[in-house]
Amino acid sequence: MVTLSVIKADIGGYVGHSSMHPDLMTKGNECMAKAKKDGMLIDYHVTKCGDDLQLIMTHTLGEENDKINKLAWDTFIDCTEIAKQLKLYGAGQDLLSDSYSGNIKGMGPGVAEMEFEERVAEPIIIYMADKTSSGAWNMPLYKMFADPFNTIGLVISEKMHQGYTFEIHDVKESKKIMLSSPEEIYDMLVFMGAPSRYAVKAVYHRPSGEIAAVSSTQKLSLIAGKYVGKDDPVCIVRCQGQFPAVGEVLEPFAFPALVEGWMRGSHHGPLMPVALADANPSRFDGPPRVIAAGFQLAEGKLVGPVDMFDDPSFDPAREQANVAGEYMRRHGPFEPHRLPLEEMEYTTMPSVSKKLEGRFKDI
Repeated sequence: MVTLSVIKADIGGYVGHSSMHPDLMTKGNECMAKAKKDGMLIDYHVTKCGDDLQLIMTHTLGEENDKINKLAWDTFIDCTEIAKQLKLYGAGQDLLSDSYSGNIKGMGPGVAEMEFEERVAEPIIIYMADKTSSGAWNMPLYKMFADPFNTIGLVISEKMHQGYTFEIHDVKESKKIMLSSPEEIYDMLVFMGAPSRYAVKAVYHRPSGEIAAVSSTQKLSLIAGKYVGKDDPVCIVRCQGQFPAVGEVLEPFAFPALVEGWMRGSHHGPLMPVALADANPSRFDGPPRVIAAGFQLAEGKLVGPVDMFDDPSFDPAREQANVAGEYMRRHGPFEPHRLPLEEMEYTTMPSVSKKLEGRFKDI
């Protein structure tokens, strides 16, 4: 069995919230290289999406392993020290504790992990997003694993025809539910269609029970009790065979769906699929970006990555995202560009409401 762990954190933006300083990437690689040399990791890849440092690791220690969690935490701490020296913006922003407490979940960083038996051919796409929240994966995962207009394999592939089971988390109440497609699609969409509260944590192949996809569902504001930044989620998707083909897994991002996030995590904007080099959101701290790193796993080795969105076929999606972004920006501080008030409770809403509460009169 091999475990693929993707752990990310915003530990300092360069410049502002737009990108990652090369020195942080260098330190991240140093920490990962030492862990590989010591035998803790089979392989690793360090990258970034916007101002988020992304640690992609393979090992045999299983999910939620203390050693892997501490390795990631210590790496983020070391990088934060460099960020402070460089006076980068929001140094250590996602680290909500002063010390490691045994499990990185609930401490700020986003985590997506899956343990599985490697197949003869194991293609994997790792999605990483910036300036958006964990619910941003809901529509793409639905399209990949439940929508035959996106994934023809659901109709014509014998291995996929029986469908998939979705694990959906209520991130506010810390509850989960398992729903299966195709027969429970309508029930499933009641929850998946509300991504500010419900997020798809994992997808499973029904006939075999094999893990097909997993995402990070940590919601920073709920953990911290105040606004400390958007969640900038990650998602791992296995491809081919009993899972959708690589092209079917990428296809949902040809539509730049509106997601929550953008400036101060308080607006709706289009999720723009970009090449890694273009994952530096700057216009109004956005619009939200998503990158896709493709790997082949070989005995736990990460063969790749291929920059999957570095493809002119996604140019129309990028153009549409710019048009949609301009349309949303014209709304300024008005909804639907700004998030609804119930989603603004971690910014100025409580203080303004308290200040003005005596001035509200019965009608």
